Amino acid sequence: MAAGARYFCTAGRGLEPFLAREVRARLGATEVDYVLGKVFFTTAAEPGELKELKSGERLFLLLKKCVPLSVSRNKGKMLHEIKSLLTEEPKSCLDVIATWRKLRSHEGKKDEASQENRSPHKRKPEEEINIASKRQKTEQVREIASEECQAGAGENCVVSEEESDQDCQAESKASLEGPTRSSIEKPIENEKQNFSFRVSCRCSGAIAKILTSQEIGRAVGIALRKQFGWQADLRAPDLEIFLHLNDIHSVVGIPLFRLPLANREYIKTAGLRSTVAWAMASLAEISVGAFVLDPMCGLGTILLEAAKEWPEACYWGTDTSDSQLEGASVNIKAAGLDDKIELFKASVKALPLPSESFDAVISDIPFGKKFKITKDIQLLPDILQEMERVLRVGGIIVLLLNQDLRKRMDGIAKTVENESLNAIADGAGETTAVKALNNDGNSSSLGAGIEEPVLSCGQMRFGSLVPDGIYEVSLGKTDAFIYKYKKISTAGNK
Repeated sequence: MAAGARYFCTAGRGLEPFLAREVRARLGATEVDYVLGKVFFTTAAEPGELKELKSGERLFLLLKKCVPLSVSRNKGKMLHEIKSLLTEEPKSCLDVIATWRKLRSHEGKKDEASQENRSPHKRKPEEEINIASKRQKTEQVREIASEECQAGAGENCVVSEEESDQDCQAESKASLEGPTRSSIEKPIENEKQNFSFRVSCRCSGAIAKILTSQEIGRAVGIALRKQFGWQADLRAPDLEIFLHLNDIHSVVGIPLFRLPLANREYIKTAGLRSTVAWAMASLAEISVGAFVLDPMCGLGTILLEAAKEWPEACYWGTDTSDSQLEGASVNIKAAGLDDKIELFKASVKALPLPSESFDAVISDIPFGKKFKITKDIQLLPDILQEMERVLRVGGIIVLLLNQDLRKRMDGIAKTVENESLNAIADGAGETTAVKALNNDGNSSSLGAGIEEPVLSCGQMRFGSLVPDGIYEVSLGKTDAFIYKYKKISTAGNK
């Protein structure tokens, strides 16, 4: 693995820049590139290190990446092109599968070792995950699948919001209806005939108007049986082949892990989407010994993500809801972070905390279920003022706002006076494409259609809080905005 393998990881819309930075920093990844909903990279990292990615959803070994397929009314021609993605270069395909086997073998040995060291114990009744928790986690998994569909904005995705297992089975089942064993060609040398597989296909855009995922899955399944002699297995395959075909690219990969990376083992009851919570914490510039506050902590997801990633800081969470604080306490104990996070009941409008006592304030402002508009939106100025009061000069505030809260924020704030921003050309939007250096040192735009926010003349300040970025992200069924502010002076001395 010294040379490194090529991967891609799916990401919620708006989180691609966060994931691109993370794979560079955490994995030492090279050849990093991204498009809407996916980040591509090369790394020699081990499976245990890959599992530590926090801003990604699902991780795949890359089998093939190419330009979008040419669309025509000739289904046979299109299916032939799709099958050739896997059968045109069989040696390359088998090399990637060999890498996948090595990675899985390495991970399997670690799992066996951990099982041997784990002493069996009977679970106490209070430790059982309740029905509400299961429903929340199921909803998050569904949102992950929905997110991949939404990545092709304006496209008609043929996959439902539920996770693709049912689609995978339907598509692979179709492949079982193909040629009989006697008609299958002799498999490539050294490849086991009893190797089992299933095909998962997600298509959107122009191609989805011509072919269904079932048609593609059946055609690819038959081609793989002919080429390699593999057998389809719907429930427990040795290998899953994932195809994503849209107007941006054609991508084929192999899932590395059974569960999404976003499925945190240390979170017992799910709250805010974990990838978004981690992204917010990553903007807070948390350092060793820092004091971090979430004054509307809910179930504590932001605090959990921050404390897991930056354990040398001190964390506090407040909320007015007893049930939310109880849920947060259960999560914190389950994650083994009792000594890192303190919880107490208090209102964000009147925090019983000294002025300028925290280095960072991070919060998801929970106005109504799923960002439903309520009259509480009028309380935003009071909330910001109290956050500003407890924040030290030079400290960071990171907030998650919905569209209406964002408008309210802009309405109560004052325009930032920054002469350097006047250089922005007329007609420029609030965001600009993120720039990065290629391997040859040339500056180029990373990711077609992906933008990373920078300050613009239209951004606002609030008191001593100066804006330091706005990031639009998706929460599955709704969009939200991450606001980052920095305190430049003592509150009251503007």
